[in-house]
Amino acid sequence: MTSQTDVVVQGIRDLIVEGSLRPGDRLPVEKDLAEALGVSRNPLREGVRALSAMGVLETRRGDGTYVTTLDSSLLLAPMGFVVDLHDHSGAHHLHAVRRILETEAAALAARTIGPDELAAADQILGRIEAELRNGEPDHEAIIDGDIAFHLVVAKAAGNPVLAALIEALGGRTSRDRLWRSISQHGADEATHTEHRSILAALTAHDSDRARTYMSAHLFAVEDYLQHRPPSEDPLPER
Repeated sequence: MTSQTDVVVQGIRDLIVEGSLRPGDRLPVEKDLAEALGVSRNPLREGVRALSAMGVLETRRGDGTYVTTLDSSLLLAPMGFVVDLHDHSGAHHLHAVRRILETEAAALAARTIGPDELAAADQILGRIEAELRNGEPDHEAIIDGDIAFHLVVAKAAGNPVLAALIEALGGRTSRDRLWRSISQHGADEATHTEHRSILAALTAHDSDRARTYMSAHLFAVEDYLQHRPPSEDPLPER
């Protein structure tokens, strides 16, 4: 049996889909909306809270409740919470999905990436190079740069949904990547060389090479996870 809260969620979804509510619109006052949906105020409030958690609505104190921009990155952000619930024994599955998405993103990006995006990626790698030259590199800074580089590539693909999925997964895989950075000798240097190869392919607008280099790069992380001794537990959440 459908709960009253589900009626609210479905009802507001329908209003958005049919165009009665658009991004940025303010919801009708609570009394009117409850009557329109055929529910009491308590289920209405629960449904609004649920949609707010999903990134569909936002409540502004003293100003009412509004439909968000419905941006893909906002709507897909809760997926990260679902990913967090998986135990680390299945980490390689998560990284495999990431690889599938990012290899295609690299191929797409190679076709249309512009000078500004290439410069941004190069600057990120330059900062990583400077960090690698330190006697005691900051592994967290290196991984932050790694994430930023991959996000530039993802956004350059020109598909906001694909970029949002990659962003959601990328942050959730950073713990494994950080552990590899710390524990595997030469991992940071190898990763940086792979990033430079990817950037070279993007600069040449070579989709096949971009896809191949990105795939090989991400397979290296998966291989590490597959062969990591069970005693090596992942780091705590950052």
